[in-house]
Amino acid sequence: ATDIELLVHGTTVATNSVLQRAGARVAIITTSGFRDVLHIQRQDRPRLYDMRCRRPAALIPRHLRFELSERTLFDGTVETPIAAAELDRIIKQLEVEQVEAVLVGFLHSYVNPGHEIEVGRILTGRLPEVTVCLSHELVGEHGEYERFSTGAMNAYVQPVVQRYLTRLDDELASAGITAPLFVMKSNGGVMSTDRAGRQCVETILSGPAGGVVAGAAIAAHNDNCNFITADMGGTSFDVAVIRDAAALFARDTEVGGLAIAVPMLDIHTVGAGGGSIAWIDAGGIPRVGPRSAGADPGPVCYGLGGDQPTVTDANLVLGYLNPEALLGGDLPMDAAAAAEALDRHIATPLGLPRLEAAAGVHRVANATMQRAIRSVTIERGRDPRDFVLIAFGGSGPVHAAHLAQSLEVRRIVIPPFPGMFSALGLLVADVERLFMASHLCRLDDYDQASIESSFAELERQARDAFQREGFVDQDLSLERLVDLRYRRQIHEMTIPFSQSMLETAREALGEAFRREHKHTYGYAIDGEPVEIVTLKVWARGLGNWRSPPAWDRMATGVSALTGQRAAYFAGGEVDVPVLNRASLEGPPRPGPIIVEEYDSTVVVPPDWTAQRDQTGFIFLEYAP
Repeated sequence: ATDIELLVHGTTVATNSVLQRAGARVAIITTSGFRDVLHIQRQDRPRLYDMRCRRPAALIPRHLRFELSERTLFDGTVETPIAAAELDRIIKQLEVEQVEAVLVGFLHSYVNPGHEIEVGRILTGRLPEVTVCLSHELVGEHGEYERFSTGAMNAYVQPVVQRYLTRLDDELASAGITAPLFVMKSNGGVMSTDRAGRQCVETILSGPAGGVVAGAAIAAHNDNCNFITADMGGTSFDVAVIRDAAALFARDTEVGGLAIAVPMLDIHTVGAGGGSIAWIDAGGIPRVGPRSAGADPGPVCYGLGGDQPTVTDANLVLGYLNPEALLGGDLPMDAAAAAEALDRHIATPLGLPRLEAAAGVHRVANATMQRAIRSVTIERGRDPRDFVLIAFGGSGPVHAAHLAQSLEVRRIVIPPFPGMFSALGLLVADVERLFMASHLCRLDDYDQASIESSFAELERQARDAFQREGFVDQDLSLERLVDLRYRRQIHEMTIPFSQSMLETAREALGEAFRREHKHTYGYAIDGEPVEIVTLKVWARGLGNWRSPPAWDRMATGVSALTGQRAAYFAGGEVDVPVLNRASLEGPPRPGPIIVEEYDSTVVVPPDWTAQRDQTGFIFLEYAP
């Protein structure tokens, strides 16, 4: 335990609490007249032409939404002070309702948070056992619904996450582990457990973020800096885009259909993992997912009680997986049981031979994953043919080549230990935090002194916050950003603000905004006024652990042909050489071949070649 210098933890506790509606009993105290913001949500519909479509219910029921007479105007001026008698009655009702957490969300608190701070102080004193969340501490910009929804989500999961982190700390202490513990954030950074307990909404989707961060680290040391990360595990398929060695961030993010306004990596997730269940719908069409066999009981071939065929069962029947090789042979798989389940639920009902049914399940899973990749590439104005696919997760390398070929992607990277690749991302992530201030004005009215003063104040806040976490100035990186939009537009775009822009910002920002707008949406409007909405400073604490992984130390193993077996390619079974990763060093090896590893299997179909470099990476090339 004393050899451990650092612990970084990715968790799905917050995500599961929201998706399963298993969070705390939460109340909100808000400005009089704004009780139903969480219910009204946005004016648009999730599916434009579906008149029966309904948005999900708010996390806080209406009887636990309390209005308080107080009002702060858009410029921070206090129009109506806090009604102390009303607040006292609300606190008594909160005690009766036995709430576990309270969100304080007032109008325009992002400009002047005085009322939220005061009510939070009173609540903490009167209800010491209740966690108190202030909306301005989570979202420091305009947009009442987004700010209230984010705050409600934070308050909803906060008691759950705090209990989880407390248990984790206790277990580590009992094991004699005293290393600092950080928690992965959904924006690709990490934060201390203290902050994670207060701003736990930032840990939502932190699990798949690790793989994207690791992919960005690979891109930074690769000639081609444009990657599509493809993480296929047991339950889901997570895909993201890395452009110019930087992970991209999502806009208008929702979790469980509810808005969340904290920075999050643009990760698209679909229910297509190794454990996703294959089934036939009422129209006789084969489907895969989103239902999953999970880890317990898992696929039928695991022999743990699963009786529904999964993608893993189909891959085993196709010969892509070795029933004796999973986890070095520690988890033998029952091929006969997988075949029987596939026959009973898929092949026989469809009147297909077993291998064709298994190949159909494989193709349907690939189609689902292909749509996910299209959603973050083609639908965002990006051509997937301009990217390299980096495939990882236990099942990612099995499907990578067939998936890439359907998208006309000609190059694939398989990192060492692909099943553990996401964990590596935790170790190369920075401590990150976003500081922001509302600054609404037309770009034509740009005031250099005012902008510089606001940025300087945000940078001061960043330095103070990171000094409290043990970082000195030379270990701190500060990046200035500006949110811009066309006048009367609802959505903003974030543009980097360099020091060289100070004097020419009006022209430089306008040009950068129109260029990015055209790249993202396909058009830009010359002559249309542009507005500054929010100023931001992205602060990164560069820890001593931040260094490129020693990939060459992972490239171990003796070159060997481990055997061969029948596998399904191009409509029939063929005998395929089975190799290990070390065997691929040297000239490219033409497919079909199968590369077996402890934590994954790489399937190389015909028309593809495979080659390993000195650092242990496998490169697949499409060479028809």
